[in-house]
Amino acid sequence: MSDLQSIIVNEMKVKPEINPQEEAEEIIRFIKNYVQSHSFIKTLVLGISGGQDSTLAGKLCQIAVEQLRNENRECEFVAVKLPYGKQQDADEVEDALQFIQPDHIYTVNIKPAVDQSVSSLKEAGINLTDFQRGNEKARERMKVQFSIASNQSGIVVGTDHSAENVTGFFTKYGDGAADIAPLFGLDKRQGKQLLIYLNAPQHLYEKVPTADLEDDKPQLPDEEALGVTYKDIDDYLEGKQVPSEAKSIIETHYVTNAHKRELAYTRYTWPKN
Repeated sequence: MSDLQSIIVNEMKVKPEINPQEEAEEIIRFIKNYVQSHSFIKTLVLGISGGQDSTLAGKLCQIAVEQLRNENRECEFVAVKLPYGKQQDADEVEDALQFIQPDHIYTVNIKPAVDQSVSSLKEAGINLTDFQRGNEKARERMKVQFSIASNQSGIVVGTDHSAENVTGFFTKYGDGAADIAPLFGLDKRQGKQLLIYLNAPQHLYEKVPTADLEDDKPQLPDEEALGVTYKDIDDYLEGKQVPSEAKSIIETHYVTNAHKRELAYTRYTWPKN
């Protein structure tokens, strides 16, 4: 591995290979330990998109809260459907929820709020691009989840994993904002391995990954947006050699999007020259 790849692999905590059962049990323990360490937590809140990441995080959260209740610790899992108007893959969202079996389900249509925000900005002379409107959707979805968590003494669970984190393929203070990120340390193929272990429906973990935020490019595959395949990203994070072009793209994403992985700087934390 190159020096930069070694640094990135160490930072992203991805193992060269995993035992799915052990990995699932470790994540469940983490979720339970976090809840048990914070007396105010009574709910875990997560938006369910019908994709691999939220399906996996949701199932692990549901298992965790069921175990907590068996140990006499009050806690429930709240799944949230967050369509922007009519969702094209709504059937897969329902399939994911059927698999997860969450304690509670809420549906919040974010379209009125997003459209009003975009309209208000336009009135102020700020015309958002389609890509920027996509970020508005991601941030509105996260705002809703935090509102529910605040209302129900809960925390928001994030779906960020290391293959997403290394490329910065998330909206800053949108889907990148959460109280806990239990999937960090996994790459995309390892998340799939966990869903297979958990007996998820095949079409959910075989679904083409897409953020689906842009109106002009509905259901745009992540790999097309990133310019690199998840296979190459996963290989890179597992310390394997990848084609030079893929390596360059991954490392460029990592450097360019470093600000997304950092908290707000203060005058005391910014590196001085």
